[in-house]
Amino acid sequence: MTLQIIILLGSLALLIFGAEWIVDGSSAIARRAGLSEFLIGLTVVGIGTSMPELAVSTVGALNGSADISIGNVVGSNIFNVLLILGVTAMIRPVFISGSNLRRDIPLNIFVTVLLILFGKHASLFGLGEDTLSRLDGAIFLLLFIAYMYISFRTGKEEYSEDGADEDAGGKGKKLYVAILLTLAGFAALIAGGKYFVDSATKIARMAHLSEKFIAVTILAGGTSMPELVTCVVATVKKKGALALGNIIGSNISNILLILGTSALVFHPSGKGPSGLSFGNITWMDLGVLVLSSLLLLTSAWSGRNNKIGRGDATLFLLCQGAYLVWLFLNLEPGPSLCPLDNISASKPQGKP
Repeated sequence: MTLQIIILLGSLALLIFGAEWIVDGSSAIARRAGLSEFLIGLTVVGIGTSMPELAVSTVGALNGSADISIGNVVGSNIFNVLLILGVTAMIRPVFISGSNLRRDIPLNIFVTVLLILFGKHASLFGLGEDTLSRLDGAIFLLLFIAYMYISFRTGKEEYSEDGADEDAGGKGKKLYVAILLTLAGFAALIAGGKYFVDSATKIARMAHLSEKFIAVTILAGGTSMPELVTCVVATVKKKGALALGNIIGSNISNILLILGTSALVFHPSGKGPSGLSFGNITWMDLGVLVLSSLLLLTSAWSGRNNKIGRGDATLFLLCQGAYLVWLFLNLEPGPSLCPLDNISASKPQGKP
């Protein structure tokens, strides 16, 4: 247990250093390229910090474990908005631009609803199975490519809206230095996230927690640590647009890129479903997922100047807390996940 705690602390240090390098490097890239910080957060940072989710979900799909793939993405998207954005807005209010309200936040809601329609079409319409098929995955990936293309086409137009004069010092770094700094930050984030997940999962399995619970909480929270640390560091450095772009970009990437890829590579085991099954994802999980997307939109109207303020942040955190309480109250036992159980079961009765 002591070793796992040391690994956990070391991984957090890697995450913090990596986030510092990413924020500084990506901001400099944005200034050099004449792109908005939101766009850099949406694309470079958002996709980059989603790499742990991509790795976990893809491996789960290749191993035929839909619970890991679906639960990881659902939990991560809830975690991103309710906890990460909640913590970020508590530190400093996050500004929401006009283009965020017109395009980015509505698209986040659209892909969330589309995920439910695709994944739960049997429950909703009585058609087929509650799974994501390879066709669904292909549609997700095509939508992702189209969104990235449109975002970059409009990125230069939004440069002034993002507040181009907020950080003139970002142009001080040479482009190749900024790129290397960003890449080093991603490497540190991925390594830190991996070790965090490994140590946290081992501790959770020793506590007899189910695979779904580990996916929706430990794996989702652990693989979202890069987004959390990056957003906190960006906010402290007064780069709220980059932080918001990171959250929205991560959520959209999680559904369109990660689940799209996972659905394409999914390898069904035995006589199981042919696609990523939603059988163990409850309507409560999906309801909280939709609620988190809607709160991101309504928070822009709850105060003045289109900002996510501390009042909104408090609501986000309360919703996250309520969801975690619900998860704990509905825990499913998972003794087979605990290596210690297997060892105990193998011992002859009556022997110490």
